[in-house]
Amino acid sequence: MKNRKTIGRIILEIVMFLASLLFLYPLFLAINNSFKSFGEVMRDVIALPEKLMLENYSYVWKFIDYPKLFTNNLVITVLGLAGIVFVSSIAAYKLARTKSRWSILIYMLCIMPMLIPFQSIMLSVVQLANQLNLSESTVGLGLLYWGFGAPLAVFIYHGFVKGIPKEIDESATIDGASGFRLYFSVIFPLLKSVTTTIVIIDVMWIWNDFLLPLLLVNGSPDTKTLTLAAYTFVGQYTSDWQYAMTAMVMAVLPSIVVFMFLQKYIVKGVVAGAVKG
Repeated sequence: MKNRKTIGRIILEIVMFLASLLFLYPLFLAINNSFKSFGEVMRDVIALPEKLMLENYSYVWKFIDYPKLFTNNLVITVLGLAGIVFVSSIAAYKLARTKSRWSILIYMLCIMPMLIPFQSIMLSVVQLANQLNLSESTVGLGLLYWGFGAPLAVFIYHGFVKGIPKEIDESATIDGASGFRLYFSVIFPLLKSVTTTIVIIDVMWIWNDFLLPLLLVNGSPDTKTLTLAAYTFVGQYTSDWQYAMTAMVMAVLPSIVVFMFLQKYIVKGVVAGAVKG
């Protein structure tokens, strides 16, 4: 019986290893071709570069003004994350602690947008953003991510808060804590693990998002993001694929670094939510 479990575990590890290679293959192609010349990319995409074209990175750095676009990405991501975490956690806490038909209805309305494809509402979003003067603005784009990221965050927070004993609220209230004091001093610190999970998920999404920035901030060079900059090397009649791959690697690298350092917290947050829930 023990040998069967060992063999099963080995087989599972092999399958997971092969699956990881499958998911990492596109990243390998991007990195591999970012060190090639245009001729090498067109000749063979899979082959290793004959000579490392490090000048691709220096050219793209200057051409797209990488520090400026990195700052744009940072502003959009930080602003979007701050709103998602703040609004969603408070809403989920209040809805989880309020037991009524209205709270259930509001909760369902909050998470229902997860079922709506963005493509079906993107024209309405663009029109609304134009009316509110949120287009062609990094701040405006960051604010729009609040609405798109809140449904999933509310869903995750709500399930986690239900596992926190109500006696904690009652003890803090007896000690004289007001509503906001109770939340920020007592409840929110208990949400650390699940908050970290939400932050990592949303960083990967917002930082690497392409469609929403394309619709809202693509018109001005001062508000472009790193993913949009990679798209500038792809034209209708000619494409500099080596520069496009280089720009893409430079765009996704910061989010990959963040994920590598914080990935353990995703598992902790999911496990904690499962145990508490």
